[in-house]
Amino acid sequence: MLKKIGFLLSIISGVLSHAQTGGNNTYEFLNLSSSARVAALGGHQIALKDNDPFLAFDNPSLLNKEMDNKLALNYVNYISDIGSGFASYTKSFENVGTFSGAIKFIDYGQFTETDNAGNEIGDFSAGEYAFVIGYARELDTNFSVGGNIKAIYSNFYDYNSVGAAVDISATYLSLDRNFTMALVAKNIGRQITSFNEEDESLPFEIQYGLTKRFKNVPIRLGLVLHNLQQWDLSYDNPNDDQESSILNDPTQEENDNKFLDNLGRHVILNTEFLVSENFNIRFGYNYLRRAELKIDEELGSVGFSWGLGFRINKFHLSYGRSAFHQAAATNTFSVSTRLSDFIN
Repeated sequence: MLKKIGFLLSIISGVLSHAQTGGNNTYEFLNLSSSARVAALGGHQIALKDNDPFLAFDNPSLLNKEMDNKLALNYVNYISDIGSGFASYTKSFENVGTFSGAIKFIDYGQFTETDNAGNEIGDFSAGEYAFVIGYARELDTNFSVGGNIKAIYSNFYDYNSVGAAVDISATYLSLDRNFTMALVAKNIGRQITSFNEEDESLPFEIQYGLTKRFKNVPIRLGLVLHNLQQWDLSYDNPNDDQESSILNDPTQEENDNKFLDNLGRHVILNTEFLVSENFNIRFGYNYLRRAELKIDEELGSVGFSWGLGFRINKFHLSYGRSAFHQAAATNTFSVSTRLSDFIN
């Protein structure tokens, strides 16, 4: 057990030196939810080991033989004509491990091109794509490790960029205690060709997650700690800056509140009500999302999310709704099926 925990820690310590602690990242579409289930659970969930192939994009060590021969499709329609999607296929091989191939994309729609005088001269489109190969292997009945390799392409009119990244992860599962724990280092990589002469950093992130299902109650609780490579996730609005003086120096209470606020920005809470084997209800709460996108005059449900999961015949269907702003929310739809179920 101690050797395996040490191995898990060595994975993370080996990539800590790559952490970015500020500035803007490119390829941010990699952080979009890969499925309706994940969207309903607050935007991230890395500690659910079952037969859901969507989860492997965020944590490749969740790949297992129960996902063998599964096809997974996801789509979300954002504001205006922006759309994002995900598709994957999973195959397991005895004594080798489980592989997956996937594509993730975001389409920003069509734009009208004009000259300096405002005359229309044509149309153009913009989009970003990630092609992913994942692999996982179970070390024993409790531990599994995995990784993703990502080839990334981004196109904005005459500006193009190509990048490469990897994810490294490990998962611990205790069937006796219905407990799962996972650690993931995501998007370790760089641009191969940049949009201009200046290279931009990728959205590197370290996440820790755990879930617990209660023995006699059909509820699974989850916790995700994200952006562990960077403590301060707060944003200082320059419009709120004031000259420092003895009258506005922060008090100890203000410092304590700031500490708790920053701690909360790393936390996502979620739960699943396992009504039956074929029907689940899901809820999530993302404090960072609420802190950054709320309007003080009308807080509403920003930061909260919910969804449903159910099975109809050979298909697993999911719906997720996430509130990003009082004026709009996103609706995500996912479907997965085992292709071998259609072959007699």
